[in-house]
Amino acid sequence: MEKRLIINIGRQIGSGGRLIARMLADEFGCQFYDREILNLAAKESGFSEKFFEQNDEQKGFLKSHFHIHLPLLADNNFYKSNFSQESLYQFQCDAIREVAERNPRCVFVGRTADYVLRDCPDAVNIFITASMESRIANVCSRKGCDADTARKLIENGESERAKYYNYYTGKTWGHAESYDLCIDASILGLEGTKELIAEFIRRKGMA
Repeated sequence: MEKRLIINIGRQIGSGGRLIARMLADEFGCQFYDREILNLAAKESGFSEKFFEQNDEQKGFLKSHFHIHLPLLADNNFYKSNFSQESLYQFQCDAIREVAERNPRCVFVGRTADYVLRDCPDAVNIFITASMESRIANVCSRKGCDADTARKLIENGESERAKYYNYYTGKTWGHAESYDLCIDASILGLEGTKELIAEFIRRKGMA
């Protein structure tokens, strides 16, 4: 029987976290889930995928656009007849749990998966950071923009990502106590960082 392994990756913008997550999925024979979760949540809910994309790791999108804000869900059926940011988040959480139950080996990128799967004994939670200089260079390369624009994209994007994570989890995005391992990918590079994380997972006896 295949050993169960869930790897949850949090990441700073421009850190290479998504690429490292993909490399870890290949290393351990895991299914990889990033934006794929949005598609699964859309199918489950019947809402358009664009709403999940616009709400993706951002707090307040629906409130600012539709002036709707409902309290957090009290039961599993409440959200099925209500359109709110919290209901979209709940559908996304359901999709993550369903995938984790169906597939014994998964890698999830962002979307508070570490919190959603907090009771899973076979989960390991990793946060990947990098120097600002490195992240700016990566964003410039990816977006084809100048350094000032890249810095603004990073700062604004991470502000939204942090608010989203902190609101739904009650924890602090990027703080060491929220994760099993935090690592600066600009020190060892993508491959070296992947290898260090893989060794950490093996030493924990999880692979």
